Amino acid sequence: MAKIAVLGAGSWGTALSIVLSDNKHDVRLWTHDSDHADHINKTRRNEHYLDVDIPEAITAYHDLQKAIQDVIAIVIVVPTKAIREVCKQLDPILPDNITIIHASKGIEPGTLKRVSQVIGEELTTCNEEDVVVLSGPSHAEEVALRQPTTVTVSSVNSVEAKLAQDLFINEFFRVYTSTDVLGIELGGALKNIIALGAGISDGLGYGDNAKAALMTRGLAEITRLGTSLGANPLSFLGLSGVGDLIVTCTSVHSRNWRAGNLLGKGKELEDVLEQMGMVVEGVRTVKAAYQFAKEQQVEMPITEGIYQVLFEAKDPKDVVEQLMNRSKREEMDDLAQLLMERYS
Repeated sequence: MAKIAVLGAGSWGTALSIVLSDNKHDVRLWTHDSDHADHINKTRRNEHYLDVDIPEAITAYHDLQKAIQDVIAIVIVVPTKAIREVCKQLDPILPDNITIIHASKGIEPGTLKRVSQVIGEELTTCNEEDVVVLSGPSHAEEVALRQPTTVTVSSVNSVEAKLAQDLFINEFFRVYTSTDVLGIELGGALKNIIALGAGISDGLGYGDNAKAALMTRGLAEITRLGTSLGANPLSFLGLSGVGDLIVTCTSVHSRNWRAGNLLGKGKELEDVLEQMGMVVEGVRTVKAAYQFAKEQQVEMPITEGIYQVLFEAKDPKDVVEQLMNRSKREEMDDLAQLLMERYS
């Protein structure tokens, strides 16, 4: 039995804690809210985020130092906007030789840093190359119910990736490994943008044809940006690419889809975020990806259109018309070129 700290007691942190406890680990689930920790410990419930029973092997903590005492691994599952602050709190109390795993999906606006880069900057005893990323098509609601789920863990350090694989893998939670950290992180982050778009499409009353086109061309945009930054294009055809894209664009469990759906029905962004009551990562990621596309000179018309809806108050129907009336082109020109450049 290993002692493992999970930082972030939202829905995803709770679900991953359940996976670890099923694997007979001693799990410390940390939250910044002392009342939240007390509630979990007393009731064995975390119903605001995930309406399931919390196993006895999971203990909630408010004191970060106590939560990480004697652990062999720390799983960071806080929203991306809180990553730096949590790492700043963690840095002065973090012992050497602890495996750092993160399962947060996003890009930091302004700096355009991926989560593993932020962690590497803020934790003085942890190299970015040793950070493990956990990503893939994985709704917390289904993971917590022990429904079959498959994810990828990725690190430049293959030893750390295999350790994370061993910690999490079981009969209902299958875990693959990868060394393409860049591709795995970008796929997990950028698909949230397309999920917002899929929700907007459904909110407007468009059908499956429109959503299929959005997802397919959205994957092309993700691949185009990712490979321009050095990612393996094949990673975007894997679990944290097309797999995560499918599950996030087609399910009512998806916060990003739900937020987009409300936007498509005419709600204002501020009202949508207030109604959701939980972090919608895609909103911040749109800002970062829009900035990335400009800097890399990468064409991302869907991302640009969603940016206009979110931050420039453009009517979603006008954005759809704008996308449909773009100039004619060959479908495979850009992706074929990317693959030829990579493997020629």
